[in-house]
Amino acid sequence: MRILGIDPGLQRTGFGVIDAQGSSLTYIASGTISTLEAPRGDLPQRLKIIFEGVREVVQRYTPDCACAEIVFVNVNPQSTLLLGQARGAALAALTSGGLPVAEYTALQMKKAVVGHGLAQKSQVQEMVRRLLRLDALPGKDAADALGLAISHAHVGASFEALGQATSLERRQHAQYRKGRAY
Repeated sequence: MRILGIDPGLQRTGFGVIDAQGSSLTYIASGTISTLEAPRGDLPQRLKIIFEGVREVVQRYTPDCACAEIVFVNVNPQSTLLLGQARGAALAALTSGGLPVAEYTALQMKKAVVGHGLAQKSQVQEMVRRLLRLDALPGKDAADALGLAISHAHVGASFEALGQATSLERRQHAQYRKGRAY
């Protein structure tokens, strides 16, 4: 199974592509989609770059599925909104290509790859390098995207099996109270 991981960002969106055959993982490609050449205040142009960049990655590497990082709420609500829009552009590109998309938090990815959810970016880079037997460290954004793909390779099949074994369904909406969904 070919898995595409996406680490959304407004300035740099990381991507990582791996092949998973059982517990064997093979590195295919990774990199970043940069919006730094667009004017800083031109949000629509930056979102277009992210959308088209992700679509190009999907067309080039033809993944079977994708996974993306779930945005966490920052102290600055404006930053969270901007990041959410970048994530939305990436998700739209993935789903318009017909890909099923799984979502993981940074904490889940770090726990799956490094072993604890509060790992540093440098620790994620090193573990991704080791797990995929790379000659050099991947960039920070690419390492996060590869980490998401590795996480999905490890737990995606389990989640799918659980979904088939139970009557649990994905929520279409939820009410939030004190940080909890009801």
